Amino acid sequence: MIGKLTGRLEHRATDHVMIDVGGIGYLVYCSERTLTALPPVGDAVALYTDLLVREDLLQLFGFTTMIEKEWHKLLMSVQGIGAKASMAILGALGPDGVSRAVTLGDWNAIKAAKGVGPKTAQKVVIELKDKAPGIMAMGGTVAQATGDASAQVIEPVSNASAGAQAEALSALTNLGYAHGDAASAVARASDNASDTSGLIREALKLLAPKE
Repeated sequence: MIGKLTGRLEHRATDHVMIDVGGIGYLVYCSERTLTALPPVGDAVALYTDLLVREDLLQLFGFTTMIEKEWHKLLMSVQGIGAKASMAILGALGPDGVSRAVTLGDWNAIKAAKGVGPKTAQKVVIELKDKAPGIMAMGGTVAQATGDASAQVIEPVSNASAGAQAEALSALTNLGYAHGDAASAVARASDNASDTSGLIREALKLLAPKE
């Protein structure tokens, strides 16, 4: 199993890169978000990798953090989610966004990924909700693991804890707001608030009727 590659970025395409490791070029498929964050061609790069093995296919998928890699593996464990859909979800939301969406039951956020329908999005939330806390507790980037600052990618981190978001979501649904609408509002509010009361205030502003 190839778990990590460290080398020189040889080539960049629309959905993959080639990394030269000791004279051997590895094709690594990445999400749009990861591709955008990688350094220029010719620079040093490091990616965690997951190898997809099929009878007629071997594909490497690359990730900047272990959290992203673990979410990819969990997403692919859901029936109806293949490698393409998993990368689309991670590309649209990032690992932190997936963590928030699954924790809050915000299947609308998952549905926003290209090629993911509402039923599949709901299945993702239902099947992975209990596993989200373990993934969120991992943390760590490739740069931290390798000591290579050139490989570091900064991931956006929510200001609010999962517990505060869950409490805010519960309060909003008790006020009569639909679960999906409340979850989306709390996820958006978490960029500006860190505690439960702040999340509720910000979410209520987002949920207020637009004049």
